[in-house]
Amino acid sequence: MQPKKVLAVDDSKLMLRMYEVMLRGTPLLLAENGQQALQLLEQNPDVDLVLLDINMPVMNGLEFLAALGQQGRLPGLPVIVVSTDGEEAQIEKGLAAGAVAYLTKPFDAERLRAAIAALEAP
Repeated sequence: MQPKKVLAVDDSKLMLRMYEVMLRGTPLLLAENGQQALQLLEQNPDVDLVLLDINMPVMNGLEFLAALGQQGRLPGLPVIVVSTDGEEAQIEKGLAAGAVAYLTKPFDAERLRAAIAALEAP
């Protein structure tokens, strides 16, 4: 999959900056929590990939996935969870909530690009 527009959701400004570097050349929207991400999705219906942290204030990643499901956006909008929590139970929760892939931090640009490339276009 070659995304046309990506939404990166993470409460770490460093991670958001890393996405800007790793995905240079791809239009990228940035949100610091799930609530901001939902607002950006409303304003940008052409987003075709979400990179999502789980542990965030205001609205965490699992709550964000639940909101997407309630809006009927899942499974049509691919979401890759990117989290420091690599526990098997947490990975299962993310995938069960609608994520299509799960990456654990730290990761490099090659691994991120490989996860994106492995997705089928919606």
